[in-house]
Amino acid sequence: MILNSKIPEGPLQEKWNNYKKTAKLVNPANRKKLDVIVVGTGLAGSSIAASLGEMGYNVKAFCFQDSPRRAHSVAAQGGVNAAKNYKNDGDSVYRMFVDTLKGGDFRAREANVYRLAECSLSLIDQAVAQGVPFGREYGGYLDNRSFGGVQVSRTFYSRGQTGQQLLLGAYQALMRQVGKKTVSLFSRHEMLDLVVIEGKARGIIVRNLDTGAIERHAAHAVVLATGGYGKIYYLSTLAMGCNGSAIWRAHKKGAMMASPSWIQIHPTSLPQSGDYQSKLTLMSESLRNDGRIWVPLKKGDIRKPNDIPEEERDYYLERKYPAFGNLAPRDISSRAAKERIDAGFGIGPLKNAVYLDFSKAIGEQGQQKIKEKYGNLFDMYLKITGYNAYKEPMMISPSAHFSMGGLWVDYELMTTLKGLFALGEANFADHGANRLGANSLLQASVDGYFIAPYTLANYLSEEIHTGKISVQHLAFEKAEAAVKAQIQRLLDIKGHKTVDYYHKTLGKLLYDYCGLARNESGLKYAIGEISKLKASFYKNVRIPGTGEQMNAELEKAGRLADYFEIGTLMCYDALTRRESCGAHFREEYQTPEGEAMRNDADFQFISVWKWTGENQVPEFIKETLNFEEIQPILRSYK
Repeated sequence: MILNSKIPEGPLQEKWNNYKKTAKLVNPANRKKLDVIVVGTGLAGSSIAASLGEMGYNVKAFCFQDSPRRAHSVAAQGGVNAAKNYKNDGDSVYRMFVDTLKGGDFRAREANVYRLAECSLSLIDQAVAQGVPFGREYGGYLDNRSFGGVQVSRTFYSRGQTGQQLLLGAYQALMRQVGKKTVSLFSRHEMLDLVVIEGKARGIIVRNLDTGAIERHAAHAVVLATGGYGKIYYLSTLAMGCNGSAIWRAHKKGAMMASPSWIQIHPTSLPQSGDYQSKLTLMSESLRNDGRIWVPLKKGDIRKPNDIPEEERDYYLERKYPAFGNLAPRDISSRAAKERIDAGFGIGPLKNAVYLDFSKAIGEQGQQKIKEKYGNLFDMYLKITGYNAYKEPMMISPSAHFSMGGLWVDYELMTTLKGLFALGEANFADHGANRLGANSLLQASVDGYFIAPYTLANYLSEEIHTGKISVQHLAFEKAEAAVKAQIQRLLDIKGHKTVDYYHKTLGKLLYDYCGLARNESGLKYAIGEISKLKASFYKNVRIPGTGEQMNAELEKAGRLADYFEIGTLMCYDALTRRESCGAHFREEYQTPEGEAMRNDADFQFISVWKWTGENQVPEFIKETLNFEEIQPILRSYK
């Protein structure tokens, strides 16, 4: 199969403008004849639902939370990137494009990455107009700070709660349209299947999580904005409810997955402190602007950090990557931390962390200035750990965080299924093999506010005469029957082990063999073990209650059933990519210094996967990456 990425003609700087000039439109009077389903109400989902509602389309928005305000976009802390060059430090759209492409290890499309940087300019103006309280300088101008992987200050922030503030702006826009009745909001509803009619996405099957009722909903197009699948590792920075089921159910109906093994391990999470935990806490990467990362020079050093003199500390990021130091990209910083921890230099009760030290910054700037920048993060650290980071270093550790992989989409953000679009972290499109910090909020917002409204209209222009899609169609009947059969299958097992037992086991297996580092024998072993674990799950799991009521264990079981299959695909993907790039570090392919060894000659492509059936080896397809503007270079931060 040949994949058509639909990249517009013309120079890189003109591609998006050229697309918008020629994209088909829908007359305002015709928009009310068209229905669109949006699944997910985080930044990407809320922004596209609000935008389409304001344009006059009939929109149904679904989320499994009790309110869109609880979407996981709220957890993003450090900021959102935009190439405004307010600091006059040499930033530009082109420099941001280069930083993002390089940061992703040249494993993304040039056209998509340039569009991301180009649209970043408009996002800040949009957010300010919505009332997002970005940090400001003394004179009232918007302030910026730097983030990992760049040498300019382009990150706009709202202390350590930027995601929350941006989400509140999108939520306001969404609820305005709900009030105007252009958007119907269905909270506490989970998508369980996609309905495809004659090759087009025409609706979804959902479960009302409060009553257990199975419902059918039809539309002319479906938008998935359901985030990533990093919770597959169980311990991650993601909330317990985050999952990959919506995109996976769509994958099994024909939407292909791309680069599923590219999952980012964030360098600044709070370390695991015991087996009782269900998640780890993210500490914003912005802390690395002023915090210095180090470990003791002596293995197994049990002294308190303030008792270890300067000459007996190893500031390993500053030592190994002097040009970027503590602002080295996430993948490099996480691997460097793991290397020190594995070598016996880890700190903390479980020896699984490194120090993030603010003593130098406090000495130079004063505690009040640090408090103004990061006060809520320091308060959060104190509440969780009991330690005062103003007086002694934080303890941090790498943790599963963001999925660069997701549903394959073309330039229009449409999947290989006509009428099915994927936005934000649900698609693979903009970040390559590694996401730079503060580009996540950017992609989600840009997809929803500035890209999908054009590309959806281009698609919907051909649906004006289709008429209403009926939920009585045989395809809806079959999809609903399949959903009910899977629910009953899970409830009928009546085993003796919990869903969490299997999730924890799967998560540890993937972290050990398809996490920060991978190798051929480990990946093959993991594929076999996941198969055994899945078989045990369907034989021994126990789910109390019924399907006709609120049942959190049933929800978790359905999502975990998908995780077994996603985890297997992750391992296949990692196995076929015999190079090290970005978040994908194959131990067989590294330099003598332990750095990633990319192979552009053989692997300059996106790995795309087609579902071939349960317990079958998936079909592997390549989307070749062509670089016209800049040629891939050695990714060095030294």
